[in-house]
Amino acid sequence: MPLTLSDSCARLPSRFHARVTPQPVRAPTLICRNVALATQLGLDPDALTAEILAGNRLPNGSEPVALAYAGHQFGGFVPQLGDGRASLLGQVCAPDGACWDIQLKGSGRTPFSRGGDGRSWVGPVLREYLVSEAMHALGIPTTRALGAALTGEVVYRQQGSLPGAVFARAARSHVRVGTFEYFAARGDGDALRLLLDHVLTHQLPNAPRTATPALDLLAEVARRQARLVARWMAVGFVHGVMNTDNVSVVGDTLDYGPCAFLDTYEANKVFSSIDRWGRYAYDQQPRVAQWNLVALARALMPLIRSDESAVDHAQQLIHDFAEQVDAEARSRMRAKLGLVEERPGDDALVTELMELMERGRADFTLTFRALSSLGNTPSEHDAELGGLSEVPTDAWLLRWRTRVADQDEATRQTRMKGVNPVYIPRNHRIEAVIEAALTGDLAPFHAFLAVLASPFEARPEWAEYEAAPLPAEVVCETFCGT
Repeated sequence: MPLTLSDSCARLPSRFHARVTPQPVRAPTLICRNVALATQLGLDPDALTAEILAGNRLPNGSEPVALAYAGHQFGGFVPQLGDGRASLLGQVCAPDGACWDIQLKGSGRTPFSRGGDGRSWVGPVLREYLVSEAMHALGIPTTRALGAALTGEVVYRQQGSLPGAVFARAARSHVRVGTFEYFAARGDGDALRLLLDHVLTHQLPNAPRTATPALDLLAEVARRQARLVARWMAVGFVHGVMNTDNVSVVGDTLDYGPCAFLDTYEANKVFSSIDRWGRYAYDQQPRVAQWNLVALARALMPLIRSDESAVDHAQQLIHDFAEQVDAEARSRMRAKLGLVEERPGDDALVTELMELMERGRADFTLTFRALSSLGNTPSEHDAELGGLSEVPTDAWLLRWRTRVADQDEATRQTRMKGVNPVYIPRNHRIEAVIEAALTGDLAPFHAFLAVLASPFEARPEWAEYEAAPLPAEVVCETFCGT
Protein backbone atom coordinates (compact mmCIF):
# COMPACT_ATOMS: atom_id res chain seq x y z
CA MET A 1 0.00 0.00 0.00
CA PRO A 2 1.49 3.41 -0.91
CA LEU A 3 2.19 5.96 1.80
CA THR A 4 -0.36 8.79 1.70
CA LEU A 5 -0.20 12.09 3.61
CA SER A 6 -2.39 15.17 3.78
CA ASP A 7 -1.06 18.61 2.93
CA SER A 8 -2.73 20.63 5.70
CA CYS A 9 0.52 22.40 6.67
CA ALA A 10 1.19 23.41 3.08
CA ARG A 11 -2.19 25.14 2.94
CA LEU A 12 -1.09 27.83 5.37
CA PRO A 13 -0.21 31.13 3.65
CA SER A 14 3.10 31.27 1.85
CA ARG A 15 4.80 33.45 4.45
CA PHE A 16 4.65 30.51 6.87
CA HIS A 17 6.95 28.34 4.80
CA ALA A 18 8.88 27.82 1.60
CA ARG A 19 8.02 25.15 -0.91
CA VAL A 20 10.88 22.69 -1.20
CA THR A 21 11.69 19.38 -2.81
CA PRO A 22 13.95 16.92 -0.99
CA GLN A 23 17.17 16.56 -2.93
CA PRO A 24 17.57 12.99 -4.24
CA VAL A 25 20.54 11.00 -2.96
CA ARG A 26 22.77 8.56 -4.78
CA ALA A 27 22.05 5.18 -3.18
CA PRO A 28 19.57 5.14 -0.28
CA THR A 29 19.62 2.11 1.98
CA LEU A 30 17.48 1.45 5.02
CA ILE A 31 18.89 1.91 8.51
CA CYS A 32 15.68 1.31 10.40
CA ARG A 33 11.93 1.83 10.23
CA ASN A 34 9.74 2.06 13.30
CA VAL A 35 7.16 -0.64 12.61
CA ALA A 36 5.31 -0.11 15.91
CA LEU A 37 4.96 3.64 15.40
CA ALA A 38 3.97 3.27 11.75
CA THR A 39 1.25 0.83 12.76
CA GLN A 40 0.06 3.18 15.52
CA LEU A 41 -0.22 5.98 12.96
CA GLY A 42 -2.17 3.79 10.58
CA LEU A 43 0.66 3.61 8.05
CA ASP A 44 1.84 0.53 6.19
CA PRO A 45 5.36 -0.12 7.55
CA ASP A 46 6.37 -1.71 4.26
CA ALA A 47 5.69 1.62 2.56
CA LEU A 48 8.54 3.18 4.55
CA THR A 49 11.13 2.28 1.96
CA ALA A 50 14.64 3.65 1.81
CA GLU A 51 13.57 5.80 -1.16
CA ILE A 52 10.74 7.37 0.86
CA LEU A 53 12.84 7.84 4.00
CA ALA A 54 15.73 9.40 2.08
CA GLY A 55 13.48 11.76 0.11
CA ASN A 56 14.04 10.21 -3.33
CA ARG A 57 10.34 9.51 -3.65
CA LEU A 58 7.47 11.50 -2.16
CA PRO A 59 4.45 9.94 -0.46
CA ASN A 60 1.10 10.40 -2.17
CA GLY A 61 -0.42 13.77 -1.34
CA SER A 62 2.84 15.26 -0.11
CA GLU A 63 3.60 18.94 -0.78
CA PRO A 64 6.89 19.41 1.08
CA VAL A 65 7.63 22.68 2.83
CA ALA A 66 10.38 24.14 5.01
CA LEU A 67 8.87 26.02 7.90
CA ALA A 68 9.80 29.59 8.78
CA TYR A 69 10.64 30.60 12.33
CA ALA A 70 12.91 32.85 14.35
CA GLY A 71 14.44 32.27 17.76
CA HIS A 72 16.45 33.40 20.72
CA GLN A 73 19.71 31.46 20.59
CA PHE A 74 21.67 31.67 23.84
CA GLY A 75 19.63 34.78 24.64
CA GLY A 76 20.31 36.64 21.38
CA PHE A 77 17.46 37.09 18.93
CA VAL A 78 17.84 35.82 15.36
CA PRO A 79 14.90 37.13 13.30
CA GLN A 80 15.04 34.40 10.65
CA LEU A 81 16.06 30.80 11.12
CA GLY A 82 13.68 28.23 9.63
CA ASP A 83 14.18 24.65 8.52
CA GLY A 84 17.61 24.74 6.97
CA ARG A 85 17.96 21.00 6.40
CA ALA A 86 14.46 19.64 6.84
CA SER A 87 11.35 19.24 4.74
CA LEU A 88 7.90 18.70 6.19
CA LEU A 89 6.29 16.11 3.93
CA GLY A 90 2.77 16.39 5.30
CA GLN A 91 0.52 15.05 8.00
CA VAL A 92 -1.06 11.75 8.91
CA CYS A 93 -4.07 11.31 11.19
CA ALA A 94 -3.89 8.12 13.22
CA PRO A 95 -6.85 5.83 13.94
CA ASP A 96 -7.09 7.36 17.44
CA GLY A 97 -7.67 10.79 15.88
CA ALA A 98 -4.25 12.25 16.70
CA CYS A 99 -2.51 13.98 13.80
CA TRP A 100 1.25 13.87 13.30
CA ASP A 101 3.63 15.78 11.05
CA ILE A 102 6.10 13.71 9.05
CA GLN A 103 9.39 15.48 8.46
CA LEU A 104 12.69 14.52 6.86
CA LYS A 105 15.87 15.89 8.47
CA GLY A 106 18.99 16.04 6.33
CA SER A 107 17.01 16.11 3.08
CA GLY A 108 18.94 18.95 1.45
CA ARG A 109 19.17 22.71 1.26
CA THR A 110 16.20 25.02 1.69
CA PRO A 111 15.80 28.81 1.41
CA PHE A 112 16.54 28.90 5.17
CA SER A 113 19.85 27.01 4.99
CA ARG A 114 22.01 30.09 5.69
CA GLY A 115 25.01 28.64 3.87
CA GLY A 116 24.67 25.12 5.23
CA ASP A 117 24.65 22.04 3.04
CA GLY A 118 21.23 20.87 4.24
CA ARG A 119 22.55 17.40 4.88
CA SER A 120 23.17 15.28 7.97
CA TRP A 121 25.78 12.69 8.71
CA VAL A 122 24.89 9.38 10.28
CA GLY A 123 25.97 10.31 13.83
CA PRO A 124 23.21 12.86 14.63
CA VAL A 125 20.65 10.65 12.91
CA LEU A 126 21.44 7.65 15.11
CA ARG A 127 21.63 9.87 18.21
CA GLU A 128 18.18 11.37 17.64
CA TYR A 129 16.70 8.00 16.76
CA LEU A 130 17.99 6.38 19.96
CA VAL A 131 17.33 9.25 22.34
CA SER A 132 13.86 10.17 21.08
CA GLU A 133 12.70 6.54 21.27
CA ALA A 134 14.30 6.18 24.70
CA MET A 135 12.45 9.27 25.88
CA HIS A 136 9.17 7.82 24.62
CA ALA A 137 9.82 4.57 26.49
CA LEU A 138 10.62 6.59 29.62
CA GLY A 139 7.20 8.26 29.37
CA ILE A 140 8.53 11.70 28.44
CA PRO A 141 6.66 13.68 25.74
CA THR A 142 8.79 13.73 22.61
CA THR A 143 8.94 13.70 18.87
CA ARG A 144 9.34 10.18 17.52
CA ALA A 145 11.64 8.36 15.15
CA LEU A 146 9.71 6.97 12.19
CA GLY A 147 12.73 5.75 10.26
CA ALA A 148 16.18 6.50 8.89
CA ALA A 149 18.19 5.79 5.77
CA LEU A 150 21.77 6.09 4.62
CA THR A 151 22.21 8.21 1.50
CA GLY A 152 25.19 6.50 -0.13
CA GLU A 153 26.88 9.91 -0.17
CA VAL A 154 29.36 11.68 2.08
CA VAL A 155 29.00 14.96 3.91
CA TYR A 156 31.85 17.09 5.14
CA ARG A 157 32.23 18.26 8.72
CA GLN A 158 35.15 19.19 10.93
CA GLN A 159 35.89 15.48 11.36
CA GLY A 160 36.30 15.09 7.60
CA SER A 161 34.14 13.13 5.18
CA LEU A 162 31.33 11.18 6.84
CA PRO A 163 28.52 8.93 5.62
CA GLY A 164 25.32 10.85 4.99
CA ALA A 165 21.92 9.89 6.38
CA VAL A 166 18.34 11.18 6.58
CA PHE A 167 16.09 10.98 9.63
CA ALA A 168 12.30 10.71 9.39
CA ARG A 169 10.64 12.36 12.36
CA ALA A 170 7.02 12.23 13.49
CA ALA A 171 5.83 15.12 15.63
CA ARG A 172 2.51 16.27 17.00
CA SER A 173 3.60 19.75 16.00
CA HIS A 174 6.57 21.55 14.50
CA VAL A 175 5.32 24.94 15.70
CA ARG A 176 7.83 26.47 18.10
CA VAL A 177 7.96 29.50 20.35
CA GLY A 178 10.23 30.85 17.62
CA THR A 179 7.42 30.52 15.08
CA PHE A 180 5.39 33.09 16.99
CA GLU A 181 8.50 35.24 17.42
CA TYR A 182 9.05 35.19 13.65
CA PHE A 183 5.75 36.92 12.92
CA ALA A 184 5.84 39.19 15.97
CA ALA A 185 9.23 40.53 14.84
CA ARG A 186 7.67 41.40 11.48
CA GLY A 187 4.65 43.11 13.03
CA ASP A 188 2.41 40.62 11.21
CA GLY A 189 -0.61 40.54 13.49
CA ASP A 190 -2.75 38.70 10.97
CA ALA A 191 -0.23 35.85 10.79
CA LEU A 192 -0.04 35.72 14.59
CA ARG A 193 -3.80 35.35 14.82
CA LEU A 194 -3.84 32.71 12.10
CA LEU A 195 -1.02 30.75 13.75
CA LEU A 196 -2.71 30.99 17.15
CA ASP A 197 -5.96 29.65 15.75
CA HIS A 198 -4.13 26.89 13.85
CA VAL A 199 -2.35 25.68 16.98
CA LEU A 200 -5.37 25.80 19.27
CA THR A 201 -7.70 24.24 16.72
CA HIS A 202 -5.51 21.54 15.21
CA GLN A 203 -2.67 20.84 17.65
CA LEU A 204 -4.10 21.66 21.09
CA PRO A 205 -7.80 21.00 20.53
CA ASN A 206 -8.37 19.92 24.15
CA ALA A 207 -6.76 22.98 25.73
CA PRO A 208 -9.16 25.14 27.76
CA ARG A 209 -10.65 27.95 25.64
CA THR A 210 -11.83 31.35 26.89
CA ALA A 211 -12.46 34.75 25.40
CA THR A 212 -8.70 35.42 25.38
CA PRO A 213 -7.17 32.65 23.23
CA ALA A 214 -3.64 34.09 23.37
CA LEU A 215 -3.70 33.68 27.14
CA ASP A 216 -5.13 30.21 26.72
CA LEU A 217 -2.12 29.26 24.63
CA LEU A 218 0.35 30.83 27.07
CA ALA A 219 -1.23 28.98 30.01
CA GLU A 220 -1.25 25.66 28.14
CA VAL A 221 2.38 26.01 27.01
CA ALA A 222 3.37 26.88 30.59
CA ARG A 223 1.61 23.80 31.96
CA ARG A 224 3.16 21.49 29.40
CA GLN A 225 6.66 22.93 29.68
CA ALA A 226 6.59 22.65 33.48
CA ARG A 227 5.67 18.99 33.20
CA LEU A 228 8.22 18.35 30.46
CA VAL A 229 11.20 19.94 32.20
CA ALA A 230 10.37 18.18 35.47
CA ARG A 231 10.36 14.86 33.65
CA TRP A 232 13.71 15.67 32.04
CA MET A 233 15.22 16.42 35.42
CA ALA A 234 13.86 13.23 36.94
CA VAL A 235 15.88 11.06 34.53
CA GLY A 236 18.98 13.26 34.46
CA PHE A 237 18.41 14.58 30.95
CA VAL A 238 20.19 17.72 29.74
CA HIS A 239 18.65 19.13 26.56
CA GLY A 240 21.72 21.23 25.85
CA VAL A 241 20.21 23.87 23.56
CA MET A 242 16.92 25.23 24.92
CA ASN A 243 16.73 28.06 22.41
CA THR A 244 13.21 29.28 21.67
CA ASP A 245 13.39 27.73 18.20
CA ASN A 246 13.74 24.36 19.93
CA VAL A 247 10.70 24.75 22.20
CA SER A 248 7.59 22.99 20.91
CA VAL A 249 4.30 24.66 21.83
CA VAL A 250 2.67 21.26 22.44
CA GLY A 251 5.21 20.35 25.14
CA ASP A 252 7.17 17.65 23.34
CA THR A 253 10.94 17.36 23.50
CA LEU A 254 12.07 18.84 20.19
CA ASP A 255 15.52 18.48 18.58
CA TYR A 256 18.24 16.28 20.02
CA GLY A 257 21.45 18.08 19.15
CA PRO A 258 24.03 18.33 21.95
CA CYS A 259 21.76 16.56 24.45
CA ALA A 260 23.02 14.06 27.02
CA PHE A 261 22.07 12.10 30.13
CA LEU A 262 23.96 12.56 33.37
CA ASP A 263 26.33 9.85 34.45
CA THR A 264 27.98 11.24 37.59
CA TYR A 265 25.53 13.65 39.20
CA GLU A 266 26.57 17.30 38.92
CA ALA A 267 23.85 19.89 39.40
CA ASN A 268 25.47 22.40 37.05
CA LYS A 269 26.61 19.89 34.45
CA VAL A 270 26.99 21.15 30.87
CA PHE A 271 27.62 18.86 27.90
CA SER A 272 27.05 21.07 24.87
CA SER A 273 30.28 22.18 23.22
CA ILE A 274 28.71 25.54 22.33
CA ASP A 275 27.32 26.34 25.80
CA ARG A 276 30.39 28.11 27.13
CA TRP A 277 28.60 29.89 29.99
CA GLY A 278 26.39 27.12 31.34
CA ARG A 279 23.16 28.75 30.23
CA TYR A 280 21.58 25.34 29.57
CA ALA A 281 23.14 23.36 32.42
CA TYR A 282 21.13 20.61 34.06
CA ASP A 283 19.99 22.71 37.01
CA GLN A 284 19.30 25.80 34.87
CA GLN A 285 16.62 24.15 32.75
CA PRO A 286 13.62 25.34 34.83
CA ARG A 287 14.92 28.92 34.75
CA VAL A 288 15.48 28.80 31.00
CA ALA A 289 12.02 27.34 30.45
CA GLN A 290 10.58 30.36 32.26
CA TRP A 291 12.74 32.68 30.14
CA ASN A 292 11.37 31.03 27.01
CA LEU A 293 7.84 31.49 28.31
CA VAL A 294 8.56 35.21 28.61
CA ALA A 295 9.66 35.18 24.96
CA LEU A 296 6.36 33.59 23.96
CA ALA A 297 4.39 36.12 26.00
CA ARG A 298 6.21 38.97 24.27
CA ALA A 299 5.46 37.48 20.86
CA LEU A 300 1.79 37.13 21.78
CA MET A 301 1.56 40.63 23.25
CA PRO A 302 -0.01 42.19 20.11
CA LEU A 303 -2.94 39.83 20.70
CA ILE A 304 -3.04 40.50 24.46
CA ARG A 305 -2.22 44.15 25.11
CA SER A 306 -5.65 45.54 24.18
CA ASP A 307 -6.94 44.18 27.50
CA GLU A 308 -5.10 45.47 30.57
CA SER A 309 -6.39 42.65 32.75
CA ALA A 310 -5.12 40.14 30.18
CA VAL A 311 -1.65 41.68 30.36
CA ASP A 312 -1.73 41.31 34.15
CA HIS A 313 -2.85 37.72 33.73
CA ALA A 314 0.04 36.98 31.37
CA GLN A 315 2.49 38.41 33.90
CA GLN A 316 0.98 36.26 36.63
CA LEU A 317 1.26 33.13 34.47
CA ILE A 318 4.97 33.78 34.01
CA HIS A 319 5.46 34.57 37.68
CA ASP A 320 3.69 31.36 38.71
CA PHE A 321 5.70 29.19 36.32
CA ALA A 322 8.66 28.79 38.66
CA GLU A 323 6.39 27.40 41.38
CA GLN A 324 4.60 25.23 38.80
CA VAL A 325 7.75 23.55 37.53
CA ASP A 326 9.08 23.24 41.07
CA ALA A 327 5.91 21.46 42.17
CA GLU A 328 6.14 19.10 39.21
CA ALA A 329 9.81 18.38 39.93
CA ARG A 330 9.18 17.76 43.64
CA SER A 331 6.41 15.31 42.77
CA ARG A 332 8.70 13.41 40.39
CA MET A 333 11.53 13.23 42.90
CA ARG A 334 9.21 12.03 45.69
CA ALA A 335 8.09 9.22 43.37
CA LYS A 336 11.71 8.27 42.73
CA LEU A 337 12.18 7.89 46.49
CA GLY A 338 8.98 5.86 46.84
CA LEU A 339 7.10 8.56 48.74
CA VAL A 340 3.42 8.17 47.94
CA GLU A 341 1.97 11.34 49.41
CA GLU A 342 3.66 14.60 50.35
CA ARG A 343 4.67 15.04 53.98
CA PRO A 344 6.74 17.63 55.85
CA GLY A 345 10.42 16.92 55.46
CA ASP A 346 10.17 15.24 52.06
CA ASP A 347 11.88 18.07 50.21
CA ALA A 348 14.75 18.03 52.68
CA LEU A 349 15.10 14.29 52.22
CA VAL A 350 15.41 14.73 48.45
CA THR A 351 17.79 17.67 48.76
CA GLU A 352 20.11 15.86 51.15
CA LEU A 353 20.28 12.81 48.87
CA MET A 354 21.20 14.98 45.89
CA GLU A 355 23.91 16.67 47.96
CA LEU A 356 25.29 13.28 48.99
CA MET A 357 25.25 12.14 45.37
CA GLU A 358 27.15 15.21 44.22
CA ARG A 359 29.72 14.94 47.01
CA GLY A 360 30.18 11.24 46.36
CA ARG A 361 30.21 11.65 42.57
CA ALA A 362 27.53 9.00 42.40
CA ASP A 363 25.94 7.85 39.18
CA PHE A 364 22.48 9.43 38.84
CA THR A 365 20.68 6.45 37.31
CA LEU A 366 22.41 3.72 39.30
CA THR A 367 21.79 5.48 42.62
CA PHE A 368 18.04 5.67 42.21
CA ARG A 369 17.81 2.19 40.74
CA ALA A 370 19.79 0.73 43.65
CA LEU A 371 17.58 2.61 46.10
CA SER A 372 14.56 0.99 44.44
CA SER A 373 15.84 -2.45 45.50
CA LEU A 374 16.60 -1.65 49.12
CA GLY A 375 14.39 -3.16 51.79
CA ASN A 376 12.79 -1.46 54.77
CA THR A 377 15.55 -2.74 57.04
CA PRO A 378 19.34 -2.35 56.67
CA SER A 379 21.19 -4.99 54.69
CA GLU A 380 24.48 -5.64 52.93
CA HIS A 381 22.92 -4.16 49.78
CA ASP A 382 23.07 -0.67 51.28
CA ALA A 383 26.66 -0.44 50.04
CA GLU A 384 25.42 -0.77 46.46
CA LEU A 385 23.75 2.62 46.48
CA GLY A 386 25.17 3.85 43.17
CA GLY A 387 28.68 4.68 44.32
CA LEU A 388 27.69 6.52 47.49
CA SER A 389 30.21 4.49 49.50
CA GLU A 390 32.45 7.56 49.22
CA VAL A 391 30.21 9.53 51.63
CA PRO A 392 28.39 8.53 54.83
CA THR A 393 24.81 7.52 54.02
CA ASP A 394 23.71 5.67 57.16
CA ALA A 395 21.92 8.67 58.68
CA TRP A 396 20.12 9.48 55.44
CA LEU A 397 19.09 5.85 54.89
CA LEU A 398 17.71 5.70 58.42
CA ARG A 399 15.53 8.76 57.79
CA TRP A 400 14.39 7.39 54.44
CA ARG A 401 13.51 4.00 55.90
CA THR A 402 11.60 5.68 58.71
CA ARG A 403 9.67 7.65 56.10
CA VAL A 404 8.67 4.56 54.06
CA ALA A 405 8.24 2.19 57.02
CA ASP A 406 4.43 2.22 56.74
CA GLN A 407 4.51 0.93 53.15
CA ASP A 408 4.54 -2.65 51.98
CA GLU A 409 8.14 -3.29 50.96
CA ALA A 410 7.47 -5.27 47.77
CA THR A 411 4.81 -2.84 46.57
CA ARG A 412 7.09 0.13 47.15
CA GLN A 413 10.00 -1.51 45.36
CA THR A 414 7.85 -2.33 42.35
CA ARG A 415 6.52 1.21 42.21
CA MET A 416 10.01 2.71 42.46
CA LYS A 417 11.36 0.42 39.74
CA GLY A 418 8.57 1.70 37.53
CA VAL A 419 9.93 5.26 37.65
CA ASN A 420 13.67 4.67 38.10
CA PRO A 421 15.07 3.25 34.85
CA VAL A 422 17.88 0.76 34.69
CA TYR A 423 18.77 1.60 31.08
CA ILE A 424 19.23 5.06 29.62
CA PRO A 425 20.90 6.18 26.37
CA ARG A 426 24.26 6.69 28.01
CA ASN A 427 26.57 8.97 26.10
CA HIS A 428 29.43 6.49 25.76
CA ARG A 429 27.05 3.86 24.43
CA ILE A 430 25.74 6.24 21.79
CA GLU A 431 29.28 7.12 20.78
CA ALA A 432 30.12 3.42 20.46
CA VAL A 433 27.07 2.93 18.24
CA ILE A 434 28.15 5.81 16.02
CA GLU A 435 31.74 4.57 15.79
CA ALA A 436 30.49 1.15 14.71
CA ALA A 437 28.18 2.72 12.13
CA LEU A 438 31.12 4.57 10.61
CA THR A 439 32.60 1.17 9.78
CA GLY A 440 29.30 0.00 8.29
CA ASP A 441 28.22 -2.01 11.34
CA LEU A 442 24.66 -1.15 12.43
CA ALA A 443 24.21 -4.16 14.71
CA PRO A 444 25.14 -2.19 17.89
CA PHE A 445 22.52 0.42 16.97
CA HIS A 446 19.75 -2.16 16.65
CA ALA A 447 20.83 -3.93 19.84
CA PHE A 448 20.86 -0.70 21.87
CA LEU A 449 17.52 0.37 20.42
CA ALA A 450 15.95 -2.88 21.66
CA VAL A 451 17.34 -2.31 25.17
CA LEU A 452 16.09 1.29 25.34
CA ALA A 453 12.58 0.18 24.44
CA SER A 454 12.29 -1.47 27.89
CA PRO A 455 14.13 0.90 30.22
CA PHE A 456 12.58 -0.28 33.50
CA GLU A 457 12.95 -4.05 32.99
CA ALA A 458 16.29 -5.42 34.14
CA ARG A 459 17.41 -8.41 32.09
CA PRO A 460 20.56 -10.46 32.74
CA GLU A 461 21.47 -10.51 29.05
CA TRP A 462 21.53 -6.71 29.04
CA ALA A 463 23.75 -6.31 32.11
CA GLU A 464 26.49 -4.54 30.13
CA TYR A 465 24.10 -1.70 29.29
CA GLU A 466 23.53 -0.89 32.97
CA ALA A 467 27.09 0.10 33.73
CA ALA A 468 28.35 3.62 34.10
CA PRO A 469 31.24 4.52 31.77
CA LEU A 470 34.78 3.67 32.68
CA PRO A 471 37.00 6.74 33.16
CA ALA A 472 38.34 6.40 29.62
CA GLU A 473 34.79 6.18 28.24
CA VAL A 474 33.35 9.31 29.84
CA VAL A 475 31.88 11.73 27.31
CA CYS A 476 32.56 15.29 28.42
CA GLU A 477 31.18 17.16 25.40
CA THR A 478 28.38 16.65 22.91
CA PHE A 479 27.98 18.47 19.64
CA CYS A 480 25.25 19.98 17.49
CA GLY A 481 24.47 17.85 14.45
CA THR A 482 25.25 20.69 12.07
